[in-house]
Amino acid sequence: MSKPSSSAYVLAYETIRDRILNGELEGGTKLTEERLAEELGVSRTPIRESIRRLEQEGLIKKKRVVKPTESDLRHMFQVRMILEGHAARTAAAYMTDDELTALAECIHVGRTGTIEEIMKANKQFHDLIVQASRNPVMIDIIDQMQSIIYLFRKTVVYHKRPGLIDEHEEIYEAIKGRDAEKAEELMKKHLQADLDFSVHVL
Repeated sequence: MSKPSSSAYVLAYETIRDRILNGELEGGTKLTEERLAEELGVSRTPIRESIRRLEQEGLIKKKRVVKPTESDLRHMFQVRMILEGHAARTAAAYMTDDELTALAECIHVGRTGTIEEIMKANKQFHDLIVQASRNPVMIDIIDQMQSIIYLFRKTVVYHKRPGLIDEHEEIYEAIKGRDAEKAEELMKKHLQADLDFSVHVL
């Protein structure tokens, strides 16, 4: 689906998404097109388009902000484990030296950066591996899950999940060593640990 590109749509989409992600719009909140249009000073069309996209991304369901259940979390992480596990396996075969350098930089920032920098580095680490799959369909599916993934990334980074960056380093070493099987196994374990931690915190 092509994404609308008008500035009113971009403003509406980003504002509603950010309010959901920062907790301002809590799970279960009903979204009213008229009120949001008035608040943001745009017409109802970009609001409607934004809500449609956020429904696709899994943040809104039936005009309400989603409140993911434990079962929802497990289902989503199962999909991530399959896709990102496979991406890590493929990255071990295809990742270039430049991409490996960028991956190592993400780990360095993960150990030394501010919370916001660690958030960005964490996203980039996973994105680089998914991009290295060279599979546009997989990249697109993960892209549609980005907003929900952000919620969990925020949980593990802000609550300082133990071992997070050490696991990134182990995955990096497996990819660098071209050990496809180990890279896949480590990525799946890493995401399982994220899930277990998120379920506990959320």
